Amino acid sequence: MTAPLADPLDAVPHEPVYRILLIEDDAGDALLVEELLHDTALRFELTTSTTLSGARTALAAQPIDCVLLDLHLPDVAGTAAVTAVRALAPHTAVIVLTGLSEAQAGTDAMAAGAQDYLVKGKVEADLLHRAVRYAVYRSQTERASSQAQATRLRAEENARLERGLLPQPILDSSTVTVTSRYLPGGAMTLLGGDFLDVVEGDDGLVHAVVGDVSGHGPDAAALGVCLRIAWRSLVLGGHRGTDLLHLMERILLAERGTRPLFATCTLLTLDQHAATATLHLAGHHEPLLTTPEGTRELTADHGIALGIAAGLLPGPGSWPATVVPLPASGALTVYTDGLIEGHNGTTGERLGVEGLLTLIDRLPPSDPAAHVDLLIKETHELNAGRHFDDVAVLRLDWDHRPTAR
Repeated sequence: MTAPLADPLDAVPHEPVYRILLIEDDAGDALLVEELLHDTALRFELTTSTTLSGARTALAAQPIDCVLLDLHLPDVAGTAAVTAVRALAPHTAVIVLTGLSEAQAGTDAMAAGAQDYLVKGKVEADLLHRAVRYAVYRSQTERASSQAQATRLRAEENARLERGLLPQPILDSSTVTVTSRYLPGGAMTLLGGDFLDVVEGDDGLVHAVVGDVSGHGPDAAALGVCLRIAWRSLVLGGHRGTDLLHLMERILLAERGTRPLFATCTLLTLDQHAATATLHLAGHHEPLLTTPEGTRELTADHGIALGIAAGLLPGPGSWPATVVPLPASGALTVYTDGLIEGHNGTTGERLGVEGLLTLIDRLPPSDPAAHVDLLIKETHELNAGRHFDDVAVLRLDWDHRPTAR
């Protein structure tokens, strides 16, 4: 003997209070529906309206679980009434009330978006009880499915954008080890405009960029991808330093349109033969230098962020170069402010650069990838979810010490 299928509504241990809106212009029919609701033993709060206009006010004033809708109202009729109510409350269950002579009306109403229909004069308490519960259940299920679909689509979009924000380095002959990480911040893991990239030029120099577009969401992410691709193309085309930043700013101004977006970034050129790193800072903080003796923040000259002074100051922006001597073995770490703007445990203060350096000193020795992963993990644990921002980290390691024979 086959067991009957379980009713999903029977699993609800405590019946909720259903907030019901009855839209019915016939006072007699409205009274009959209200009496039937009382006979159902449902727990409910009833609001009534005689017009769609009044229903609009009721739907805006409070959440409604189920609408009982007559198809012949003074200001709207037929399936247009269903369409109008669904537009006002797309996640609210709708049950249509039809007349005895309207055989097709109920089917048309469901095609227009109603969850169910009932024929006036043939409705009993048990049927109304079941119809309300199922309509609300179906509406909630449809909403959950819609949200899940939206989440999947957002995740796919984020994945595509993230591939643009975190590309594969172009390194032909360099002995530099590249470690990069990008983590989105904010609700629903919404991407922001942090970006990074590394390429090796024909001259053997290793060029890197880490940038941060203001704001979050698809506009910031798209602009970040645009700037990252522009940087790579311009570097491979031979542009360097101030010239490169000037062109990136022109691209930013063209792509942002009327949106008040700007970008900070650090340009880094690593010359392994000369054992130097050349830095250009556009509103960005200094990189960290790690040597066998420890980790410290570099001192470098600053220029203004891209897109800030355009139209306010005469001539192109100025981004001075800073040349830093490098040890035979070490690492440079460039990062966006999401790494240091979180909270520093229970102190109530932000982590900041000093807190980051203290944290790095406490981390156990490990390979570059494990070190960056642990650093991000520790900062997130200290922050404990109190501040959300994207985090982009780029670490370049080298070791040119002579090998022992």
